[in-house]
Amino acid sequence: MLKKNRAAFIVEHLNFHYEETPIPLSHTNNFELLIAVLLSAQCTDERVNRVTPKLFELANNSFDMQNVPVNEIYNIIRPCGLAPQKSKAIHNLSLILVEKYGGEVPNNINALETLPGVGHKTASVVISQGFGQPAFPVDTHIHRLAQRWGLTNGKNVKQTELDLKKLFPRDSWNKLHLQIIFYGREFCTARGCDGRICKICKTCYPNRKNAFKAKKP
Repeated sequence: MLKKNRAAFIVEHLNFHYEETPIPLSHTNNFELLIAVLLSAQCTDERVNRVTPKLFELANNSFDMQNVPVNEIYNIIRPCGLAPQKSKAIHNLSLILVEKYGGEVPNNINALETLPGVGHKTASVVISQGFGQPAFPVDTHIHRLAQRWGLTNGKNVKQTELDLKKLFPRDSWNKLHLQIIFYGREFCTARGCDGRICKICKTCYPNRKNAFKAKKP
């Protein structure tokens, strides 16, 4: 099966399973989304959603968050892991948002990437889910599945993102990114599928005899 044919089948199959793509991280504004995505690094969305209500009750905007002591933020977000770094990042980015952007989250991926604790993937998620701009954030699920499905060589996350953007229409990126994550969690899991078990893997590579080992990000 040619790559373009694999891509077409994947879109069709994902649309069948996930017509709706609700944003996994609970939030009520773009500041909350930014903080939730930052916290989700090396942490599950479920755990983040258990932690953020208490944090956002304390402060759900940059003006209030800049006044919350780092140790207080730390005590709330400890269950998310990397709490020392994340608590400092949340405090410092709040100061920067107030000082440089009038307290608002910037609608610009390059500006977002200059904020403490915000890398390309986090910025891409905020641009995509917060502002509705086309982006294709690549997390570990997407990096793994794109390789299993023969959509990229998996050289690195940056290359995977470029390959997916070339392969799929720009107006499909935001929805497709979430669909792949959902499918990776439900059907094509890291341990539950070895490249020969889920429907997409079996359809794209029906003659695959050995377990597929994806390159890590």
